[in-house]
Amino acid sequence: MNPAPAQSEMRGTNRIFEEEVVLKGDFDALDRVYTADARILPPGAEMVSGREAIKGFWKAAVAAMGVTSGKLETVEAETAGDRIIEIGRAQLALGDGSQATVKYVVVWKREDGAWKWHIDVWNANA
Repeated sequence: MNPAPAQSEMRGTNRIFEEEVVLKGDFDALDRVYTADARILPPGAEMVSGREAIKGFWKAAVAAMGVTSGKLETVEAETAGDRIIEIGRAQLALGDGSQATVKYVVVWKREDGAWKWHIDVWNANA
């Protein structure tokens, strides 16, 4: 499978995270971002499993860090069987006026006819 046809859909899902979740604080929009049985592996924290738990994580993390905006950029995407593996970077604007840059890997999976984040891991650039 060539990831090129899916890249437009991937960009759309990433925009949901940027615009609806981060900018508007609509954490229910994560239903359209993560698979039902997704897992996230945040830096320095335990793994979080399942969409409802992930919603709680992001709501608390965005508030604690004062994230005011985020921009995701795909660096590379490649197919691995019925999944797509995305390597990317994110730029986050924080409430204190500072910026945080992170790198991430997302394993994408089709669910309900849409490409969604199934495994999400990231860490900050030093």
